[in-house]
Amino acid sequence: MAELSLRRAGTRLRTVLPVLLLDWAALSIAIAVTPGLSASTGWDVLAAAVLLALAAAVLRPTLAAFAARLGWAGVVAGWLAIQAVLVYLALSLAPHIQVNGFWPAFWASWIYSVLVSAGMWVVTAGDDSAVLAHLLRTTSKTRREAVPSAVPGVVMIQIDGLSAPLARWAIQAGNLPTLTRWIRSGSHVLAEWHAQLPATTPASQAGLLHGASAHVPAFRWLEKETGRLVVTNHPKDAEYVEQGFTDGRGLLADGGVSLSNVFSGDAPTSLLTMSTVSRKGARRGPTREVSAYLVDPFGLTRSLVLTCGEMVKEVFQARRQRARDIEPRVHRAASYVALRGVTNVLLRDLNLNLAAEHMMRGAPSVYCDFVDYDEIAHHAGPTRAESLASLDGIDWVLGTLEKLAAAAPRPYHLVVLSDHGQSQGATFLQRYGMTLEALVRRLISPEDTELVTAGDAEQWGRVSALLAEVSGERRLVGRLTGSVLRGRDEPAPAAGTDLVVVASGNLGMVYLAREPGRLTLEEIEARHPNLLTGLVSHPGVGFAMVRSRARGAVVLGRDGVRHLADGRVDGADPLAAFGPHAAADLRRHDTLPHVGDIVLNSLLDPATGEVAAFEELVGCHGGLGGWQTRPVLIHPAAWTAAPPLDGADAVHRQLVRWLKDLGQRQRL
Repeated sequence: MAELSLRRAGTRLRTVLPVLLLDWAALSIAIAVTPGLSASTGWDVLAAAVLLALAAAVLRPTLAAFAARLGWAGVVAGWLAIQAVLVYLALSLAPHIQVNGFWPAFWASWIYSVLVSAGMWVVTAGDDSAVLAHLLRTTSKTRREAVPSAVPGVVMIQIDGLSAPLARWAIQAGNLPTLTRWIRSGSHVLAEWHAQLPATTPASQAGLLHGASAHVPAFRWLEKETGRLVVTNHPKDAEYVEQGFTDGRGLLADGGVSLSNVFSGDAPTSLLTMSTVSRKGARRGPTREVSAYLVDPFGLTRSLVLTCGEMVKEVFQARRQRARDIEPRVHRAASYVALRGVTNVLLRDLNLNLAAEHMMRGAPSVYCDFVDYDEIAHHAGPTRAESLASLDGIDWVLGTLEKLAAAAPRPYHLVVLSDHGQSQGATFLQRYGMTLEALVRRLISPEDTELVTAGDAEQWGRVSALLAEVSGERRLVGRLTGSVLRGRDEPAPAAGTDLVVVASGNLGMVYLAREPGRLTLEEIEARHPNLLTGLVSHPGVGFAMVRSRARGAVVLGRDGVRHLADGRVDGADPLAAFGPHAAADLRRHDTLPHVGDIVLNSLLDPATGEVAAFEELVGCHGGLGGWQTRPVLIHPAAWTAAPPLDGADAVHRQLVRWLKDLGQRQRL
């Protein structure tokens, strides 16, 4: 026992000593460069650093709890002021340090916090012990208050956009240490599942979380009967769509927690989730643990410093792509620089803190979507170095959660899955000098056609949801996001609009908006005789699906027709290159509500597997072709899965069976 105590004391000393030395150095620099502060010797600064550490340990939890009671405004004020108050107290109490008022201490506190954050990143790079200790410290009261349970919990981490082939390669290469250890040790197994058309997050999450993927025909679509253009990463639209299919028995219904998802899974606790951020009665104030994260220099300030570093890295990597003439590539705008910093650092850190909080509360199930990889892969490419580096960050999160589970009030299993993969390729616009919308306009009648298009706003919805969760006020969100979202929000069709063209990756849908209901092939031909022929003969279009009055759903290609009802092929099969699931996926897609009059899929290059997105994204998903329909499911090896996992609804049923086997499902 004595030997064990000595070993633990030694471990704590090895952890505390480098942090104290870093604090000493950072505080010395802050005092040296801030007018109105001075110290006689370095030993006086060391004494101040020790006092600061003691004051933080004693006072910060109380101050954070008080800030949480004041709501988000109190937390923001606390983030700005609490560290400054602690620094002011420490410097005032330390011997031989001159402090000429509060404001010098305020500015010194920011210099100190930034230096500590940057220094901790250098000192602890690749080591999660400091973050783990911080999470355990900030959730200590929650753990003490939680009721222990022998029923295992499940934490489900969605790595948005990760394909099974890429996951296998990264694990075989050892680039993801946590997942590699799980697979090599035999504790987990990796399975591939098939994402049905459309291969996009809202459709997959409607299936994974609710078993209702058939309610989502694309990332965005037009409801002809109401004239509503639905964009599923807009919170109000996500809420509207979920209300249409929820039955109260989603994946997370029995006490689960939804974090950073599009839909809630009927979770009683739902944070940063598109469909619930504007719901009446939704939580608007921060929790004590989130407040502790935000007001702690190791929390929000650290995340902001690393966010700035991520933005600098993005500028360098984008410039390197241009300098090396790497193709395909897309323009990585200044707005994306900020977006990458938010999604790849700030949102990831916040998700980790929220997941840790609810694990320490003993939540039976947690489902959290990490969008880091998907966002970078859209702009850099799914197999490019910066995209793969983001996977390493999520793997680090998995390792941290695994260690946190050992301190939780119930045992936890970890499940990792994705919602779709990604496919790469130069965009339709890059290849042909025109957008899909322009092509459709030219084929119809440019003089008489008013066009509404919908483009690439996928990940900005995450920022909107984050700000809505923080502010609790939609008008404030509009003011905060207006400048960056202007030009990205899809316009609602005006009365009398002739044509609406929407894109979801390399899946496009064309609506002849003035015509009620879904038009048949015969009706389209009668109204616009050049449209279908012009589309399927274009080299950037792989095929078009329309519904014939006489023959049902048909797939048109340049050299042939596929009849989906009976499988008959006239000429060359337009689906031959798109894999064994293509016909079944299109047959199902044809039955979904609000499908376009014409459904288009881009080309698929047989030599490279590349597609041509109808949006300006070098990595895309939504349609058919490449790895976008091949997501992954990594689960404990002791759990058996019933193949085939064909579609998100099938994965949902499997997840529900596992929860039921663990004793979590209270009502069938």
